[in-house]
Amino acid sequence: MLLKHLLDLYELLDSPAASGETVKAFLEDIDPACNVETYALSSEKGETDMVRIRIPGAHGKSTGGDAPTIGLLGRLGGLGARPERIGFVSDGDGALVALACAAKLIDMHAKGDVLAGDVFISTHVCPHAPTMPHKPVPFMGSPVATAAVNKEEVTEELDAILVVDTTKGNRIANYRGFAISPTVKQGVILRVSEDLLDLVEIATGRKPQVFALSMADITPYGNGLYHLNSILQPATATDAPVVGVAITTETAVPGCATGATHLSDLDEAGTFMIEAAKAFGEGSCSFFDAEEFELFGKRYGSMAALQTMGALPAENEMA
Repeated sequence: MLLKHLLDLYELLDSPAASGETVKAFLEDIDPACNVETYALSSEKGETDMVRIRIPGAHGKSTGGDAPTIGLLGRLGGLGARPERIGFVSDGDGALVALACAAKLIDMHAKGDVLAGDVFISTHVCPHAPTMPHKPVPFMGSPVATAAVNKEEVTEELDAILVVDTTKGNRIANYRGFAISPTVKQGVILRVSEDLLDLVEIATGRKPQVFALSMADITPYGNGLYHLNSILQPATATDAPVVGVAITTETAVPGCATGATHLSDLDEAGTFMIEAAKAFGEGSCSFFDAEEFELFGKRYGSMAALQTMGALPAENEMA
């Protein structure tokens, strides 16, 4: 259960003074020896603070072991849309969940509950992000491009990635809670992982929800195609399997809406992600069937072109 960490971090992040340094100090209060780094990313649109946390596993690659490494990434445009909107926005839920997972895992590690594999957690902190038009409801923008965030978060050490993102501004995933996506790997939308479905059921006590993807959703932003949101953008920058963890609602809620964060939903999503990290490092959770992926490639060839901008020049990139 992450509720304590979610409450503490919500109070920390729901502020115009929220920053990477305040998050770093919060996590170091849990364990001064934890590995947390923060630094600014900037563009002509503004600035945001990257936060990256590495939690070593008992048999992780960082300590000379061979257990696989999982990445838990919190996707968003920004935590706030100040001065246009006052308060923590719906779009901030992804960062809140990822950082709560980091706090919980750091606390576990300090107490001696060490996962088998390394865990890499990353998001960014921006309380003053822009908004942008999008149908059916407005999105949050970002002061930096998605591709720039990918370069910081999607590292070669990752053997699998879970991406948590607010996914409320649509008419595709219309239920309260969270849903997972099919696995995406090198431009291929694969079947939904049975192991992850099992863990969703355990974390929620309910039947799992799965949200639909189009091929355009797994292509890079800026190609002129409609995207559900940015939840699968990390899949454009890695060969590792990627699964989205979408925070959902029954109605279409704007990403820039305040008062739209439901901590019980975030608690379940984060609990699922931690259980997936445990199982993946132990080798008891697979994101995809390697033989099936290989057969797909032999029959139909590479789909890696979907990870690129394609044949036409890029348009202005969305956040």
